[in-house]
This record gives sequence, structure tokens and C-alpha cells, in this order.
Amino acid sequence: MEIRGTVVAACMSDEKGTPKRDVGRVELIAEYGVKNDAHAGNWHRQVSLLSFDKVEDFRARGAEVANGAFGENLLVRGIDFRALPLGTQLTCGDALLEITQIGKECHSGCSIFRQMGDCIMPREGVFARVLKSGEIKVGDEMTGEVE
Repeated sequence: MEIRGTVVAACMSDEKGTPKRDVGRVELIAEYGVKNDAHAGNWHRQVSLLSFDKVEDFRARGAEVANGAFGENLLVRGIDFRALPLGTQLTCGDALLEITQIGKECHSGCSIFRQMGDCIMPREGVFARVLKSGEIKVGDEMTGEVE
């Protein structure tokens, strides 16, 4: 099965525990993550990805959330990340990512959960490590293949 989507937002934050902001383009560094992002490092959750379509569904329920509010580095239209198996490799520009974790435990006191009684990141967000460095910007195509 072919995977194909378009980057809608490229986000980062200076400090852990704060929403990310859409900066339009990010530089991914192999085995590290997003350059200058608070969550970058030598671990399995170097980059967070979220489906734009899932965010739009959440917004349709009345949530006023900006791009990056869930802590996602890359917001991508057209890919249901949660449906992809661990180990799936995704190419975007020169960068190569590998999905390492699906979902996460939400930290207590999430402002989105307090506002809406729900948060999609714990069940819809995925994490990846950077296998090959590259720049990713809004409008770039993300592709991959699943057997």
C-alpha cells in the first residue's frame, strides 16, 4: 500500500511542556530529531507526527487548537499515522523517518483535555526516529510504503 500525504505544519518548541509553534520549516538531524526542538535527543521519540485530518475532526467538535498545540512536530494531511505499523519508513524531502511508537500516555493537566474532556494525541499521535537528515517544510510531500 502506498502512503502519501502533504505537510501542513512544521512545528517546534523551545521548552518541554509547552505547545509547539508552526515555524514553516524544520531541519531534521539523523539520530537526533528536530534541530533546536526541546524534545530532540538520542531516543526513540525524536519526531512526533499527527494526522491533520484527525485534528480537523477534533476542531469540528468545537476545539480551538492551533497547529502544534498537541505537541506535534509534523502535521500531515492524508496519512492516518495510527494505522501504520511500527517500523514503517517515511520519506519527506531528503529526510527519512522510521515510526517507533504509536500513541503515548497523556501528561496530567493537559490544557486541551481540560477544555474538551478529550485529547487526540495519546491515541492518534505517533513518534519516529530520524534515519536520514533533511529539511522539511510546509507543502512537502511525505511518502512511504506498507506491504
